[in-house]
Amino acid sequence: MELIEAIILAVLAASTPLLIAATGELVTERSGVLNLGVEGMMIVGAACGFAGAWLTGSIFIGALFGIVAGTLISLVFALMALGLAVNQVATGLALTILGVGLSGLIGAGFVGERITPALHLNIPGLTDIPLVGRVLFGEDAFVYFSLALVIGVWWFLYRTRPGLILRACGDNHVSAHALGYPVLRIRTLAVMFGGACAGLAGAYLPLAYTPFFIPGMTAGRGWIALALVVFSSWRPGRLVVGAYLFGAVTILQLHAQGWGVGIPSQLMSALPYLATVIVLVLLSRARTGGSTAPAALGTVFVPDR
Repeated sequence: MELIEAIILAVLAASTPLLIAATGELVTERSGVLNLGVEGMMIVGAACGFAGAWLTGSIFIGALFGIVAGTLISLVFALMALGLAVNQVATGLALTILGVGLSGLIGAGFVGERITPALHLNIPGLTDIPLVGRVLFGEDAFVYFSLALVIGVWWFLYRTRPGLILRACGDNHVSAHALGYPVLRIRTLAVMFGGACAGLAGAYLPLAYTPFFIPGMTAGRGWIALALVVFSSWRPGRLVVGAYLFGAVTILQLHAQGWGVGIPSQLMSALPYLATVIVLVLLSRARTGGSTAPAALGTVFVPDR
């Protein structure tokens, strides 16, 4: 029972940054923008989040630092891809390279330092319930926030007028513009939201997952978050399933190595990324009724002057 509980807790912890980052990217792509810079925004959020927490002693301030950092980096993407109509794929890749270098610069003075990680919820009587107590009532605030974020995004996209307008910009930006909606402003706000989520997801790593900062600690999680958006068919509900599935694969390879499974450790470490490729291929082959992606995803919109 204790082993099962430990595995579930580890899966939740490993899945949380994927879920937060992928939720933000889902909103961005729903608006018709493809931002491949999630990895760069996450690693900058990790560096700034740890710096903020270490300097102030507050996990909350550290999380705010991560959110602000991710948002500011996303504005660079918005300026290039939306303001100057530069190719979105090239801009996103450049943003990732920028983020990796910038995080190394920001975090250089904090390597080797440690902080007190985020506290976990503890409700007497409930947290002590065998198996489910710590899973449901003993997590940190980031885990609960990630689930609330998905619910909030689902409600916004499918139950509000602004959400409908945002989806219209992603499906047909020309028609949305003809109806008088400010497409570029809406897409910029969506990009900023995606950046804030990516920054928070990155900050989660040194603030709660591991209480220290090392360069490159995101370890490709931003790319997995991008794949999760496709895996979910741009639907928030499926995003939760995908995030926990990929988190489980990540934890599985760690436990398999500990159990002495006769598979090279390098192959086991590559399992989460191999699973990402396999799922994308299977989804591509299974879609016979057409893509569910926003029709205008990745297209450049230049309003009439």
